[in-house]
Amino acid sequence: MLAPFACDPAQSRGRLYAEQESAFRSCFQRDRDRIIHSSAFRRLMHKTQVFVVHEGDSFRTRLTHSIEVAQVARTIAGVLGLNGELAEAVALAHDLGHTPFGHTGEDALAALMAPFGGFDHNAQAIRIVTRLERHYADFDGLNLTWEALEGIAKHNGPVTGTLPYALAEYNARHDLELHTHASAEAQVAALADDIAYNNHDLHDGLRAGLFTDEDLAALPILSDCYVEVDRIWPRIDPKRRRHEATRRFFGVMVENVIAEARRLLAEAAPASAAEVRGLGRPVIRFSDPLWADLRQIRDFLFHRMYRAPSVMAVRAEVTRVVEELFPIYLADPAHLPAKWREDVAAVPDVTALARIVADYIAGMTDRFALQEHARLTGTEPKLPAAWRAATG
Repeated sequence: MLAPFACDPAQSRGRLYAEQESAFRSCFQRDRDRIIHSSAFRRLMHKTQVFVVHEGDSFRTRLTHSIEVAQVARTIAGVLGLNGELAEAVALAHDLGHTPFGHTGEDALAALMAPFGGFDHNAQAIRIVTRLERHYADFDGLNLTWEALEGIAKHNGPVTGTLPYALAEYNARHDLELHTHASAEAQVAALADDIAYNNHDLHDGLRAGLFTDEDLAALPILSDCYVEVDRIWPRIDPKRRRHEATRRFFGVMVENVIAEARRLLAEAAPASAAEVRGLGRPVIRFSDPLWADLRQIRDFLFHRMYRAPSVMAVRAEVTRVVEELFPIYLADPAHLPAKWREDVAAVPDVTALARIVADYIAGMTDRFALQEHARLTGTEPKLPAAWRAATG
């Protein structure tokens, strides 16, 4: 039974291109399935999540991250009486627009695209699911429901000001009401993203040797988690101790979001999904005290992981890869594959060409970007041997 403020598939606003409904799947189930079967989703397998000097195959990728986010979103949506299929669809699609090399690649591509309308991975996800996936006979893209597209576009909140071109282009055809908050299901997907990366970035940073269990045990929330584990299992193996502590941290975040969402939803008492959108504030969020603690943890990760010297050295090298690939394709589109050159033949100006080049580079996996860079420049970035082995 869905809550009155959940998104009911029977009341969906539908798709841009009308289709016959499935006899055995809801419209949101079909959205989820189309995302899973998309080419862009498969490529997430070989895209960096957090750029760490890898020493094996156990670090998160964009694909495993997206699966973890979907799992958290399903759990929270189910407890709150929301539509789990829609929350899962948004969670699975939220990172489709990411470039190779994680946020480092996005920063580099955004700078290169500044003269041509910029680049934003959320807007690029919309471009992928509405245009760049080309498999169906009747339309480009995946023809997702309005609710799924809305969730992808604004799961982090209303989108105001100057819109990224990739989002503005589609919104002009199919109004996603970008000025409002998204559905509760999309808000769940956004918080599930925070929960997943807060947890697994700590785990991956420990595995990479960027900090220790003792470092984490001095942080808010985690200190209590380690104390509890040590009380129950005083002589536990260090790796099991770590796992037990971080999974308790994970549980604290999930339970806090559920409790705070229940409080906010009871207070606002929305009678429909539309009323959730019109509240002017999110209803799925961490409590203020927990959010303050998480900010301290994020600050720790920023300095000890995201800006660690070893990570920054790799970031500089892969930034150069993107910076050198872009002008090569822009100056000579003949380097693009044949199917991409068909689009190039119809472009009216350099801005349109640059956007095609950005689409192509954004869709690359880490390993393919490195291969293309080596092929076109005859040089290779100075990456650690362990990272090279892990990425192909």
